[in-house]
Amino acid sequence: MRVVIVTESFPPDVNGVAHCALQTARHLVARGHSPLVVAPATAAGTAAGADLQAPCPVVRVPSLPLPGYPQVRVALPSRRVAGAIVEHRADIVHLASPFVLGVRGMAAAARLGVPAVAIYQTDLAGYARTYVHAGEAAAWRRIRSVHAAADLTLAPSGVALRDLEAHGVPRVKLWRRGVDTVRFRPALRDEALRRELAPNGELIVGYVGRLAPEKQVELLAGVCGLDGVRVVVVGDGPSEPGLREALPGAVFLGRRTGDDLARIFASLDVFAHTGPFETFCQTVQEAMASGVPVVAPAAGGPLDLVAHGRTGLLVPPRDAAAVRDAVSSLAGDPALRAAYGAAGRAMVEGRTWAAVGDQLIGHYADVLTARTAVAA
Repeated sequence: MRVVIVTESFPPDVNGVAHCALQTARHLVARGHSPLVVAPATAAGTAAGADLQAPCPVVRVPSLPLPGYPQVRVALPSRRVAGAIVEHRADIVHLASPFVLGVRGMAAAARLGVPAVAIYQTDLAGYARTYVHAGEAAAWRRIRSVHAAADLTLAPSGVALRDLEAHGVPRVKLWRRGVDTVRFRPALRDEALRRELAPNGELIVGYVGRLAPEKQVELLAGVCGLDGVRVVVVGDGPSEPGLREALPGAVFLGRRTGDDLARIFASLDVFAHTGPFETFCQTVQEAMASGVPVVAPAAGGPLDLVAHGRTGLLVPPRDAAAVRDAVSSLAGDPALRAAYGAAGRAMVEGRTWAAVGDQLIGHYADVLTARTAVAA
């Protein structure tokens, strides 16, 4: 199968869309298929080196940094998208979180008569509420117009699927994300690292992700005030300067990836996620694979991932006191933390990228079969 993956983000970017697109390309290659990635160009000088590490060819489209958030780049109009689909002789187009580049990919696929599968991955309506305090209806209109043109939309969680259907998006199915259970594992717990992060033996509570307004990391301020607790923040983004003031005593480690990130995950005592707009929340799944109990908002993707009272605790969204109290309850009960961590690891052991990648290939096959039936 010849697949063109049109993605709004791709490594060296570090985010859920980039990671999922990379894992999809890797799995397609491993199963004998031929993917090609179309993605925005990165900052000058980084694209070529990063693309040498990609599992397949990558076509870069000119882009500009998003104002106020330079880590995010937005693709400019380009004929390269349609050209890539034609030159690759694509059987199917995979649209990863289509918004700007993906819209052009959808239009090109429709014009060329190539079936398209759209991956819903970003809560644009939630971002509209956060950044402009309006525009939620307009965001849903854009989501609906893009995804309605696809042969199939794949939602990462039950909540996301229900949201899409409620807003009139047709032909939606569930496709969850995988996790690397070999890289993220409890055995990587590093006592030397723990002593470095918490020299007085504090309980280590970690957050991993972008430092941006929609993540609401400032909700960890109350956790910073707990006796015997050290907050560790992994990631970067425009909110970092304000968070350094809002989270007194927290350790900021910046962006970490790969085995280094896996070692940090396994060395945590509690993982705390604060963002209420997650369609899936890959970092929660990575924490569970690392054997770490989770505190997360009872909203979006974490509702599918966290079994409340078994693998962690779900708290009301945007409630700093609830986050603090949940962490406090786990801090005083090492046996409960161990039980939650073991249950979380057991829950995700079958959710490998190979398993979910095969499910994706099955969805591709269903779309191609349906197209063939219509043509006949």
